[in-house]
Amino acid sequence: MKIIKCLSEKIEDELEDASDYIELALKWKEEQPETAELFYELSVEEMGHMARLHDHVEELIEKHRQEQGEPPKEMMFLYEYLHAKHKEAATQIKVKQGMYKLEEE
Repeated sequence: MKIIKCLSEKIEDELEDASDYIELALKWKEEQPETAELFYELSVEEMGHMARLHDHVEELIEKHRQEQGEPPKEMMFLYEYLHAKHKEAATQIKVKQGMYKLEEE
Protein backbone atom coordinates (compact mmCIF):
# COMPACT_ATOMS: atom_id res chain seq x y z
CA MET A 1 0.00 0.00 0.00
CA LYS A 2 1.88 3.00 -1.31
CA ILE A 3 -0.39 5.38 0.55
CA ILE A 4 0.96 4.07 3.88
CA LYS A 5 4.47 5.04 2.75
CA CYS A 6 3.25 8.50 1.78
CA LEU A 7 1.44 8.98 5.09
CA SER A 8 4.46 7.74 7.05
CA GLU A 9 6.66 10.29 5.30
CA LYS A 10 4.19 13.05 6.19
CA ILE A 11 4.13 11.84 9.80
CA GLU A 12 7.91 12.20 9.88
CA ASP A 13 7.63 15.71 8.45
CA GLU A 14 5.13 16.71 11.14
CA LEU A 15 7.32 15.24 13.87
CA GLU A 16 10.37 17.10 12.58
CA ASP A 17 8.43 20.37 12.49
CA ALA A 18 7.00 19.81 15.98
CA SER A 19 10.49 19.10 17.27
CA ASP A 20 11.94 22.19 15.60
CA TYR A 21 9.21 24.42 17.02
CA ILE A 22 9.51 23.16 20.59
CA GLU A 23 13.30 23.59 20.44
CA LEU A 24 12.76 27.19 19.34
CA ALA A 25 10.19 27.72 22.10
CA LEU A 26 12.65 26.54 24.72
CA LYS A 27 15.46 28.61 23.23
CA TRP A 28 13.51 31.88 23.13
CA LYS A 29 11.37 31.46 26.25
CA GLU A 30 13.24 33.98 28.41
CA GLU A 31 14.21 36.54 25.79
CA GLN A 32 11.07 36.46 23.60
CA PRO A 33 8.22 34.91 25.62
CA GLU A 34 5.44 35.81 23.16
CA THR A 35 7.35 34.34 20.23
CA ALA A 36 8.27 31.31 22.32
CA GLU A 37 4.59 30.76 23.08
CA LEU A 38 3.82 30.91 19.35
CA PHE A 39 6.51 28.30 18.70
CA TYR A 40 5.07 26.11 21.47
CA GLU A 41 1.55 26.37 20.01
CA LEU A 42 2.85 25.51 16.54
CA SER A 43 4.62 22.47 17.98
CA VAL A 44 1.36 21.32 19.57
CA GLU A 45 -0.50 21.87 16.29
CA GLU A 46 2.06 19.82 14.37
CA MET A 47 1.58 16.98 16.85
CA GLY A 48 -2.14 17.20 16.16
CA HIS A 49 -1.46 16.88 12.44
CA MET A 50 0.78 13.89 13.13
CA ALA A 51 -1.96 12.24 15.20
CA ARG A 52 -4.53 12.73 12.44
CA LEU A 53 -2.20 11.17 9.88
CA HIS A 54 -1.44 8.26 12.21
CA ASP A 55 -5.14 7.66 12.85
CA HIS A 56 -5.76 7.57 9.11
CA VAL A 57 -3.02 4.98 8.62
CA GLU A 58 -4.68 2.84 11.30
CA GLU A 59 -8.04 3.23 9.52
CA LEU A 60 -6.55 2.18 6.18
CA ILE A 61 -4.95 -0.90 7.70
CA GLU A 62 -8.20 -1.87 9.40
CA LYS A 63 -10.15 -1.31 6.18
CA HIS A 64 -7.67 -3.52 4.34
CA ARG A 65 -8.18 -6.25 6.97
CA GLN A 66 -11.95 -6.09 6.61
CA GLU A 67 -11.99 -6.07 2.82
CA GLN A 68 -8.94 -8.14 1.85
CA GLY A 69 -7.65 -9.87 4.96
CA GLU A 70 -4.34 -9.32 6.69
CA PRO A 71 -1.97 -6.89 4.96
CA PRO A 72 1.27 -8.35 3.58
CA LYS A 73 3.76 -9.24 6.31
CA GLU A 74 6.45 -7.08 4.72
CA MET A 75 4.19 -4.05 4.84
CA MET A 76 3.25 -4.66 8.46
CA PHE A 77 6.89 -5.18 9.42
CA LEU A 78 7.79 -1.82 7.90
CA TYR A 79 4.74 -0.15 9.45
CA GLU A 80 5.58 -1.51 12.90
CA TYR A 81 9.18 -0.35 12.57
CA LEU A 82 8.16 3.16 11.51
CA HIS A 83 5.41 3.27 14.12
CA ALA A 84 7.91 2.53 16.90
CA LYS A 85 10.30 5.15 15.51
CA HIS A 86 7.51 7.74 15.31
CA LYS A 87 6.27 6.88 18.78
CA GLU A 88 9.73 7.46 20.25
CA ALA A 89 10.07 10.80 18.48
CA ALA A 90 6.59 11.85 19.64
CA THR A 91 7.45 10.94 23.22
CA GLN A 92 10.59 13.07 23.13
CA ILE A 93 8.64 16.02 21.73
CA LYS A 94 5.93 15.68 24.37
CA VAL A 95 8.57 15.65 27.10
CA LYS A 96 10.03 18.89 25.76
CA GLN A 97 6.55 20.41 25.49
CA GLY A 98 6.00 19.44 29.11
CA MET A 99 9.32 21.02 30.08
CA TYR A 100 8.28 24.23 28.37
CA LYS A 101 5.00 24.36 30.27
CA LEU A 102 6.64 23.36 33.55
CA GLU A 103 9.11 26.20 33.27
CA GLU A 104 6.17 28.63 33.04
CA GLU A 105 4.93 27.75 36.51
